Amino acid sequence: MQVLVRDNNVDQALRVLKKKMQREGLFREFKARTAYEKPSEKRAREKGEAIRRQRKLARKKLQREGLLPAPKKAVRPAR
Repeated sequence: MQVLVRDNNVDQALRVLKKKMQREGLFREFKARTAYEKPSEKRAREKGEAIRRQRKLARKKLQREGLLPAPKKAVRPAR
């Protein structure tokens, strides 16, 4: 993973790096590898992930069929 530091602004580069790591799921993986997860917590987490996956698939299916509006595109200002 690589982040460019512009104008010696290390704070901004750190913020960008943390955001990239968060998106990639590195923090979640660090926690999973370092801390013990009780079996009951693991079951609850996996069940929640499965429910979120199913909801996402159902939402995408309804959007393809035209029963739900498609998500709005984020408009980024020009630089």
